[in-house]
Amino acid sequence: MLMGVVNAQLSDAAIGAASAGAAIGAAASVAGSRTAELEGLSDAAIGAAAAGAAIGAAAAVAGSRTAELEGVLNQRTVELAETNEKLVAVDKKCIQLQKEKELIEKKMQRIEKSKEQSTKELREQLDMSQENVRQQLKTKDQKITGVMDELATVNALYNEALVDLEQSKADDKELSELRLMKAAIDTKEKQQAGAKRLDEVEKQYKDEQVTRKKYFNQMQDMRGKIRVFCRVRPMLKFELDRGQQFGLNLPDELTITHPWKEEKKHREYNFDTVFNPGCNQDQVFEDTKHLVQSAIDGYNVCLFAYGQTGSGKTFTIYGSEKDPGLTPRGVNELFQIIDKDAGKYTFSVSMYMLELYQETLLDLLAAKATPRMERMGSMSMSARKAEDDNRLEIKKDPKGMVVVNGATVVEVTSAKQLTAAIEAGQQRRHVASTQMNRESSRSHLVISIIIETTNLQTQNMTRGKLSFVDLAGSERVKKSGSTGENLKEAQAINKSLSALGDVISALATEQVHIPYRNHKLTMLMSDSLGGNAKTLMFVNVSPSDSNVDETQNSLLYATRVRTIKNDAKKDEANKDATRFKKMVDQWKEVAGMDPSARPPVDETPDEGPTEDDYNP
Repeated sequence: MLMGVVNAQLSDAAIGAASAGAAIGAAASVAGSRTAELEGLSDAAIGAAAAGAAIGAAAAVAGSRTAELEGVLNQRTVELAETNEKLVAVDKKCIQLQKEKELIEKKMQRIEKSKEQSTKELREQLDMSQENVRQQLKTKDQKITGVMDELATVNALYNEALVDLEQSKADDKELSELRLMKAAIDTKEKQQAGAKRLDEVEKQYKDEQVTRKKYFNQMQDMRGKIRVFCRVRPMLKFELDRGQQFGLNLPDELTITHPWKEEKKHREYNFDTVFNPGCNQDQVFEDTKHLVQSAIDGYNVCLFAYGQTGSGKTFTIYGSEKDPGLTPRGVNELFQIIDKDAGKYTFSVSMYMLELYQETLLDLLAAKATPRMERMGSMSMSARKAEDDNRLEIKKDPKGMVVVNGATVVEVTSAKQLTAAIEAGQQRRHVASTQMNRESSRSHLVISIIIETTNLQTQNMTRGKLSFVDLAGSERVKKSGSTGENLKEAQAINKSLSALGDVISALATEQVHIPYRNHKLTMLMSDSLGGNAKTLMFVNVSPSDSNVDETQNSLLYATRVRTIKNDAKKDEANKDATRFKKMVDQWKEVAGMDPSARPPVDETPDEGPTEDDYNP
């Protein structure tokens, strides 16, 4: 607007200047003309005319310059108009953009509001999820705390049992000392206080003994599954002479590992105890002798050894004259306990001894065992089996304990008698020499000791069985070099162990049907595997790297056995049940006699109820 006013004023000034110049020029021209006319005037007049002409010329030039400036001004005016039009267009564009900006801001406000709402809802959901997770974690923490409390309670009970056991041993030692003191006091007219103290200690000893048995049986029951010990024999001289290496690793007393083919990691097996080659017979028996007490307490106990031929099974179960094994040591432990408790219980000990040779069950304690075995040696296999089936029959009593009807049962009263009977049976067992073992057992051996205990105060009777089973070793014919009769024996042994493996696999996988009846060996051991026995298995292995395949098979076998659960139960009967059982046995004995040899009715032994039994 201001520029328009300035341009108008400049245009008016230029026009005025041009008009003035034109007027001056015209006047000068008139003056010059007039002056010329006045020729003859003086020189001053001529000079004035010349000056007027010059002034006119200058005015004409000024008019021309003014016209030129006016053209430039008009051009600038046109440019200014175009610029104003562009400015107007820009203003309109700005207004349009301002409106779009306002629309975008409104959209942003709506989006921001929607975002805030969504964020609020998601936060609420997150808070709810976090609260649920916190509740779940709190519940799990409470469960874990409960389990930890239960574990602490079990550990406390176990530690308390150990303390009680140690206290019982200390009390036993103290009792022995006090008994000696009592004998000395009796010879010197013992004082009343000493006798009272001895009676108190005697009572404490009895209470501790009962408590010890309870805790011991509880610990055994808590273990539940069949216990498995692994024993590694030392390397033999002929193995070292052949350049064979020790191929096993024993990281600790519970673990055994060995390399396997091209596997980078050693195969590992865990057992209840692993005895290295340096462990002697004393150490092995120390971990097993408590089972003798269980048999006396009325439980069915079985110790058996499994492994390849030449792995040390017979040495573990029976040992040698200079270094006795589990059986001789168990016999001595049995009668030591009997002698110690003779004032509180009466004991009856009997035993039978069987050999399973080529699927034929033989009685090793039969009075005429040798002639019979010679006669059976000349029979065909079918005739031998018929002879065997007629004589020996494998059954189970009502308590689930395996009994062999027809087997010779020998009653013994001392460790010496029992040892002599076992040695007599051992002399009749089948053995042979192979390339794997100089004295290889060619049969399965079962030694069963029956212990009947009667409490002198309550007259309650318990009946336990302690069995030692020395299984014949599995063997590969190529390695053992068995031929002829030895080959037949090896085939029969492998067949029986295969049947035993089927039973163990069925028990380990908890199948409904357990194939006990597929073989006499499995029938004999049916109460020890998945039955009512407290069972301890020794898996004997060779450490030689040349026997790693057989060792692998034995360890896998033992690992499956370790998963089997037995239901060990005490065989106990009260006074009345014992008395009626004796009556039934007597009546059966009389019923089986020839009628002419039967005693008169009034002379028949009778321990039935008396008149006092019906009068309170």
